Amino acid sequence: MELINGVLFHATGASSAALCYTPQKKVVGWSWQTYWLAQAFICWLALPVIMAFITIPNLMTVLQEAPSAAMIKSFLLGMAYGIGGTAFGIAIRYVGFSLTYAIAVGISCVLGTLLPPLVHGTLGDVLKSNGAAYLIIGIALGAVGIALCGLAGRNKEKDMEKDQNNTSAFSLAKGLPLCILAGILSALYGFSLDQGQPIADVAAKYGAANFQGNVIYIFSNSGAFVTTLLYCFYLHNKEKTFGQYASAGNNSLVKNYSMAILTGCLWYGQFFFYGLGHVRMGKYQFTSWAIHMIMLVLFSSVAGLLMKEWKNCGSKTIRLLMLALLVLITAVLLLTYGNYLGSL
Repeated sequence: MELINGVLFHATGASSAALCYTPQKKVVGWSWQTYWLAQAFICWLALPVIMAFITIPNLMTVLQEAPSAAMIKSFLLGMAYGIGGTAFGIAIRYVGFSLTYAIAVGISCVLGTLLPPLVHGTLGDVLKSNGAAYLIIGIALGAVGIALCGLAGRNKEKDMEKDQNNTSAFSLAKGLPLCILAGILSALYGFSLDQGQPIADVAAKYGAANFQGNVIYIFSNSGAFVTTLLYCFYLHNKEKTFGQYASAGNNSLVKNYSMAILTGCLWYGQFFFYGLGHVRMGKYQFTSWAIHMIMLVLFSSVAGLLMKEWKNCGSKTIRLLMLALLVLITAVLLLTYGNYLGSL
């Protein structure tokens, strides 16, 4: 039952992440960097600290006793994740959201899942364990499903371009290296949590129980915030947009901050529920990253369907999307069953 609860918590976190970009559509008069930094402050700095104080007993004592090496590793890997997020955003300009998602998230799904056991030297033992075949097939199918979602999304973008009689500034030569960089660095977030586990172990000793992972976010998320802050400040300085935090035009300032806070809460929600799911995955906890990423793409696609983002697409594109969703669902089921076999 704990395993099923773990998967359900991962599903809740993935759903939160899938919806976190929707408030951005309501933002008026702000540049990307203004909105992005405002929401990043909430999800990567404010909420990790607030939730750690709420859910981690004796937090200051935990931080004093936790190994500094784990804190530094988690923070630095979080910084790398933040660079990956920036590369992701730039890649979208050249190859579109869907193709960027397919390549970057696909790489992140596979690499972020296999990197912890590989670094710990336990991957060989895992491959020999009960249920391992289902895990590997599930991870592979997840990557295939994510790629199919990306292809369907690229077809959708082409269909919309035809309807609007315009073309995008598509450049695979510029976008592909950025997608690969984003995928590799984004995968390091899962590794950041893995390297921060000794901090969580101390928190568990003081009674944090299933909330123990919240203490790691203080370091992994603040690392991501630092790199995001530097890039957004660079854009602010370049485009002279610092003043937007105090004005948005059309009396939209309150609404913009409200949307940024909502985005930050939704984005942090994925981390919060990820932690609750991760501690319940049993022997194969490293598969949490794959389950989360696959469900993220799955629910993002479903959300797009519900919001009628695919309504003007051709039947070929819709069929490709349905195939992708079926593959993603199968991948999650295989990963869940593999985890179940490993618990026997």
